[in-house]
Amino acid sequence: MGLLTHDIVMISLQALSILFVFAVGLSVLAIIILFILDISQTKDAVRKNYPVLGRFRYIFSTLGEFFRQYFFAMDREEMPFNRAERDWVGRASKDKNNTVAFGSTKSLNPPGTVIFVNCPFPTLDEDAVDMQPLEIGPHCKYPYKAPSFFNISGMSFGALSAPAVQALSHGARMAGCWMNTGEGGLSPHHLEGGCDIVMQIGTAKYGVRDEAGNLCDKKLKEIATHKQVRMFELKMSQGAKPGKGGILPAIKVTSEISEIRGILENKDSISPNRHPEINNAVDMLSMINHIRDVTGKPTGFKAVIGSFEWLELLCEEIHKQGIESAPDFITIDSGDGGTGAAPMALIDNVGLTIKESLPLVSNIIQKHGLQNRIRIISSGKLITPSDVAWAIATGADFVVSARGFMFSLGCIQAMKCNKNTCPTGVTTHNKRLQKGLNPEDKAVRVASYCKNMIHEVQTISHSCGVKRPRLMNRQHIRIVQGNGRSLPMDEIFPVPNNPQGTR
Repeated sequence: MGLLTHDIVMISLQALSILFVFAVGLSVLAIIILFILDISQTKDAVRKNYPVLGRFRYIFSTLGEFFRQYFFAMDREEMPFNRAERDWVGRASKDKNNTVAFGSTKSLNPPGTVIFVNCPFPTLDEDAVDMQPLEIGPHCKYPYKAPSFFNISGMSFGALSAPAVQALSHGARMAGCWMNTGEGGLSPHHLEGGCDIVMQIGTAKYGVRDEAGNLCDKKLKEIATHKQVRMFELKMSQGAKPGKGGILPAIKVTSEISEIRGILENKDSISPNRHPEINNAVDMLSMINHIRDVTGKPTGFKAVIGSFEWLELLCEEIHKQGIESAPDFITIDSGDGGTGAAPMALIDNVGLTIKESLPLVSNIIQKHGLQNRIRIISSGKLITPSDVAWAIATGADFVVSARGFMFSLGCIQAMKCNKNTCPTGVTTHNKRLQKGLNPEDKAVRVASYCKNMIHEVQTISHSCGVKRPRLMNRQHIRIVQGNGRSLPMDEIFPVPNNPQGTR
């Protein structure tokens, strides 16, 4: 028996030796092949001058993104969203305790930091008022009394996977908020959950276009027959890529998406950089009124703000045509907004951030006495309670978020949205990767994120001494200056004399 065991051991060692020699041989052969390939090519200087070794530069560069996120970045360092922000959304979406201990890791010293002014006698919990619906489109055939001040921003089916859209639809219904379709058209996945829907019309007019790509009244009416579709949003521009239309890579244009959008399968879906028929504020007002007349439902527009003189002209034109002609809402997107794919030159450098554009637009609307006619919706990197509370106090009637709700779905900020390789299944049409996203489970997280957001914004407003968030204003905010001291926001951005009234 001992001899047999010895023989087995010897045979095993011999087999391992052979495998080792074989593996070494393969490795040497691979290195020789890579060496020849690198030394003979002329496109990459590093690989030509340092054959094989030069390849490690690219490996380490790729892995660097991973190591920075998980091992080296501090809680408040990362962009576009740091770990502290993502963790808050994660806990809120899982309905976990969102209290922290020992002290904040957020520095209150950098210029621009927002500090809320607490009241010495805060509102008692029993005196607080629940969130109240706010009407949009009072002159429409079908006005919309929007129940929630926090809602899901535009993310198209195409940019997002089917399970992601389904989860958002069900979650929005459970939370009582609306869901914006994004510019990719209305899909069965949007309707599946039974939530309120805002139908976005982008520059390519996906879902409501004729064969020539023009706006089709017949399709508009068909969309409007869905009771779930409560409003229409004309997308003029987007914060991540002002002056550039939507970009959906060919790999993400499936047969289902091509049918919904009315485009060719497996071809890049690139929208025009603007609506060809809109050349000025008067043209835009005309199209908004046309869409509203055809559908009977509240209609507004979305834009990132750069120059803003045209808004003055728009308000003047509204008064000429009558207050009924006004857009029912304006969605202001931030210059640091997100997207699935955009040129870096635009995503980094073009468009005012919401911190500057929201008070400017709000002031223009109030200056012209339209604050109770045109609802202001704020968008762009507003994913935590302090962000949302700031926007409402500054002048927004509603806040919408896209990436916040993506985090609630399980997004890990892998930055792969444009490559169809999203590891969490949120932005990919790869069926294998989608298996990790269970719509039924994620819908609960979507709803929990929305409900916890509303609760904590209410907590901030109660601390400021008001009974509900929409009663906050700029007097409740101070902004840190370069000298380390803070100034009241209503001094930095004074509100026009025309009073805003109660929202």
